[in-house]
Amino acid sequence: MRLQQIMETSVDTVAPDEPAQQAWDRMRLTRTHHLVVTQGSSVVGVLSERDLGGRNGGSLRDGRSVADLMTGTQVVATPNTTVRQAANLMRGRSVGCLPVMDGNRLAGIVTVTDLLELLGKGSERPVATSTRWTLATRGRKPGLDRKR
Repeated sequence: MRLQQIMETSVDTVAPDEPAQQAWDRMRLTRTHHLVVTQGSSVVGVLSERDLGGRNGGSLRDGRSVADLMTGTQVVATPNTTVRQAANLMRGRSVGCLPVMDGNRLAGIVTVTDLLELLGKGSERPVATSTRWTLATRGRKPGLDRKR
């Protein structure tokens, strides 16, 4: 499965010069955990709830800009990146999201939550049934009766 099948294409973005408190307020209003930081059409970083200090991070955000607290973009994915590759990138780099780039254009975002939801849905797949072996059928192939 590829990221283009599961990525969120409506990405919340923020400018690096925006006040950190304003970015926090937007995250609370839109119930998002990550904002992609863009300058013009370029992705320059990601801002997470953790970067902003969480609920009790008011003093951390006070007088600071998004650029002061964001994590610079070190890893991105493409729409053709597999889910497995994305999970390994996120795990290996200890990041909670991956901006998805289609060339120089921001095409979407994938988060740990997206991957966990996908994993959870996978557990709902039908399970293949198998033949039950009992003492009476041991040593015989199912469906074949032996006559002695």
